[in-house]
Amino acid sequence: MADNTQKDPKDWISGDDPMTAAQQSYLETLAEQAHEDLPGEDLTKAEASELIDEMRQKAGLAP
Repeated sequence: MADNTQKDPKDWISGDDPMTAAQQSYLETLAEQAHEDLPGEDLTKAEASELIDEMRQKAGLAP
């Protein structure tokens, strides 16, 4: 049976909305932990979610 509990961020209805303040704050924390710079441009919710996953891996926090 397929796991449909998680949607790809590209399929989110609100994925094109600007990232939330919570996403931005978490990204800043993760970037610091991963010793990475954040992109200079504004991100969408979907882009921020994907970057959070990437930064979690780089920071050693991914499962």
